[in-house]
Amino acid sequence: MIFQTLLFDLDGTLLDTAPDFISALNTQLLRHGRDPIPDSAIRACVTNGSAGLIEKGFGISVDHALFDTIREEYLDLYFNNIAVKTALFAGLEQVLDTCAERKIPWGIVTNKPWKYTSAVLEQLSMLDVAATVICPDHVQQPKPHPEAMMLACSETSTLPKDCIYIGDHRRDIDAGNAAGMVTIAAGWGYIEADEDINSWNADFTLTNSNQLHQLLFNQ
Repeated sequence: MIFQTLLFDLDGTLLDTAPDFISALNTQLLRHGRDPIPDSAIRACVTNGSAGLIEKGFGISVDHALFDTIREEYLDLYFNNIAVKTALFAGLEQVLDTCAERKIPWGIVTNKPWKYTSAVLEQLSMLDVAATVICPDHVQQPKPHPEAMMLACSETSTLPKDCIYIGDHRRDIDAGNAAGMVTIAAGWGYIEADEDINSWNADFTLTNSNQLHQLLFNQ
């Protein structure tokens, strides 16, 4: 496959951050006298951010009087243990190594706020290696709007048609498609049970992160 820049969504695509989200939520639930939730039940909710996790754990919606307080407590717990168990998905270190060997820039376009994105990448010694890291803080309209995608192109001096974007949510594929990029649906990510990733209209759909290197470099 011929491309000039490789872009990833972060949570559930490049990094398996779920274990640290799970630890933070179950720690908080125990603090509030609630039973912990099985890992598998939390994992698919990570794609919905902290709001989705609080709704799952405490059974309250965003209009609940205590929602903001509980959410802030949760985010503090997560931030203070942000990269204890987080790691690259299987096979993706090889992808990044090959990008380095071939001098192909790679970057991140995420809806995760900069505070948390920069912290986790710094802990994993990845912040200074990425050619671009775009968060909602850097744009007026986050994904699924293509603004963040176009900013990543600008920062890497790449035309959208020469970029590949990989994500584990429909909004990722919508944003990449709207920007005119080649898109890959990451079926290994945090996908809810009733979601049909084949309906996202990605150019490619993979079920396992170990398949990505073959698709990108060995066709």
